Amino acid sequence: MAAGKATPPGLKAARGPRGVIEALLAGADIQIGGARAQDIQVHDDRLYRRVMAEGTLGLGEAYMDGWWDCERLDDFFARAIAVELGRKLPLTPDVLWLGLSARLFNRQSPKRSWRVANTHYNLGIDIFEATFDARLTGSCGYWQTATDLDAAQEAKLELVCRKIGLKAGQSVFDIGCGWGAFMGYAAERHGASCVGVTVSSEQAAYGRKRYADLPIEFRVQDYRDYVGQTDHVVSMGMFEHVGPRNYRRYFQLARHSMAEGGLFLLHSIVGKVREDRIEPWLDKYIFPGGVLPTVGQIGRACEGLFVIEDFENFGVDYDRTLMAWWAKFQTHRAAISARHGERLCRMWDYYLCSCAGAFRSRTISVGQWVLSPLGVLGGYVRPKT
Repeated sequence: MAAGKATPPGLKAARGPRGVIEALLAGADIQIGGARAQDIQVHDDRLYRRVMAEGTLGLGEAYMDGWWDCERLDDFFARAIAVELGRKLPLTPDVLWLGLSARLFNRQSPKRSWRVANTHYNLGIDIFEATFDARLTGSCGYWQTATDLDAAQEAKLELVCRKIGLKAGQSVFDIGCGWGAFMGYAAERHGASCVGVTVSSEQAAYGRKRYADLPIEFRVQDYRDYVGQTDHVVSMGMFEHVGPRNYRRYFQLARHSMAEGGLFLLHSIVGKVREDRIEPWLDKYIFPGGVLPTVGQIGRACEGLFVIEDFENFGVDYDRTLMAWWAKFQTHRAAISARHGERLCRMWDYYLCSCAGAFRSRTISVGQWVLSPLGVLGGYVRPKT
């Protein structure tokens, strides 16, 4: 700066990588070395340069490497995400390339759709059993009257069945069926037959074994390769893998796969701002190619195909679901660490708590749409919960 001019206090405090990080964290009411639950404890001073050079990807990998800790990682993220701390970090080559590739290529093409299974869904089943409910329901629970994780997930599955008016003897196509939680519930409790698609061979193998005595079919295939027709269609926690270039094709498939008098229930996370990608660390370690749609994008992709009969937003329930997953995982953490290593456990903690913080900050949410091909005669009435 020119001689004789005082350095602004904020700039002086932000000199050097640590100063920049301290200043950014202060905006979220987070301190380095502080005594509060949201404050971080740094064990390796290389953290500051790593975050400046690699952004949020470097922050997450440094946590996995044990370079820093936080008593309440979920609270840290709720505060940091609320003030969009990640956007205030310098742009990095990885971030630039991620954004550019999302604009230039279809990152969710049929060929690329299998990456998320290899990265996430084909991890050892013991990790998911240590985290999820008894049915391995990998999406948001419904906590309106529930007091524990299993009850919240059963309430969500029952709500889906009631929203589509599922009757005994009817058939359902589950796009992205996971480990078969919905299909198993619909068959056991409502007498339905179901067919589901997943890109995870591990999910299909688990589901086929668990539900061998029920009228359920698991197909390991990209959803775009599905051929068939059922009374209803459901999809929970899968649309986040579809990508904007494929939204229209997805809804066309759903429309052509169901009876004209049926209903399609879509359960998806949504963002409040249109994006081409998710956060870089989550893209690399948890959900490669993931993108959160907005409500507007879903509405536009449905045009001419469906009547939007109902929409329900219960995003706060995902914060509670994720923290229930995290709490359950802690009770099995020692065993998982012994089998898979501490770095994976720290990755899992980071995943669950960062997502919980995002929902708590209300920058993302989750909702359920009920869609009909021709419109429900007389109007759709949401079932009481």
